[in-house]
Amino acid sequence: MAIQKLMSGVFSVGAKHWGRRLFDELIPLPDGTTYNAYLIRGSEKTALIDTVDPEKKSDLLENLEALKVKNIDYVIANHAEQDHSGVIPEILEKYPNARVVTNEKCKKMLIDLLQIPEDKFLVVNDWDTLSLGDKTLQFILTPWVHWPETMVTYLREDCILFSCDFFGAHFASSELFVKNEVKVYESAKRYYAEIMMPFRKKVIGNLEKLKDIEIDMIAPSHGQVYDKPELILDAYKDWTSDSVKNEVVIPYVSMHGSTQKIVEYLIDSLTERNIVVKPFNLVVTDIGELAIEIVDAATIVIGSPIVLTGPHPAVVSAVSLANALRPKARFATVIGSYGWGGKMVDQIVGMLGNLKVELLSPVLVKGYPKDADYQSLDKLADEILEKHESLKLLGG
Repeated sequence: MAIQKLMSGVFSVGAKHWGRRLFDELIPLPDGTTYNAYLIRGSEKTALIDTVDPEKKSDLLENLEALKVKNIDYVIANHAEQDHSGVIPEILEKYPNARVVTNEKCKKMLIDLLQIPEDKFLVVNDWDTLSLGDKTLQFILTPWVHWPETMVTYLREDCILFSCDFFGAHFASSELFVKNEVKVYESAKRYYAEIMMPFRKKVIGNLEKLKDIEIDMIAPSHGQVYDKPELILDAYKDWTSDSVKNEVVIPYVSMHGSTQKIVEYLIDSLTERNIVVKPFNLVVTDIGELAIEIVDAATIVIGSPIVLTGPHPAVVSAVSLANALRPKARFATVIGSYGWGGKMVDQIVGMLGNLKVELLSPVLVKGYPKDADYQSLDKLADEILEKHESLKLLGG
């Protein structure tokens, strides 16, 4: 059991999943995760904010038993995804007087996903409030962080924002509040990169919507509670801004050493020009680490040999992911090697339609690189330097 007290009348009653290492069969979880649910006891009513993943159903129910919760009046559903909503049917069975409080879009999704009867819902609109007696909940619609129906719940009297996936981090810890800010920042940036970055413009709008609310604490659905909320608020403002850094990210694959040699030479050439380079061998890379680094990088250089007539399958997968994540990079290009020819550059460029990037000169080498090829890589490094200088990224 993992009951932890945020303050008087407010408890964390969710579950920690220490050993989970993959989310959505896609996202690596090096630090496990949590499914946070929060119980709020008002002077007249009791509310449960979100539930947990069905796999951890017993943890939530045991926590409620340990707190001797005899009645729940409201189950607040901030988000329909099952790692937060999945145990709502069991809560309604155990507490038959409870009503599910959510917005109209989320209601429809919960009916589809969990077959919750329509008469169990209390639908709220943007900025509506709900009294628990001495505590007041306010509901703020925050669509596309990261589904269309998402909302956050604000506890007015205590200035706590229950943000669900917004501001989350896949990070399991026995400590309720953030202590290791460096570690949590890294986990939160990974989470932002993998889940929120595709909706960067929507995130900006929702940050603006929350800017005038007094927030003393942010309690997300994954990770720890921020009792110093400026840490994550300032981080999100930075990550969602249009600013990029003097960095080049190089995701690559090499089959017989030629592309590896090209990548290594370009790394050295860029480093000599005071440009930060972050290479990722896609055969062994944690895709989450790559996602973190493309949040801020000004340039992405994709390295691949030509397999048959196109890029290596691992490169196809990484490019597809980058296109889905929509990083704010300004420039991109392709480097690699081939034996007899192909249309790799055209295929990769065609897969980057969501990225608003300027395409720089590609460098393709036939066989093992020769002196003329190294000169072409130096020219590419010069071109990248010029582009970064035009954005005043090297001004120090």
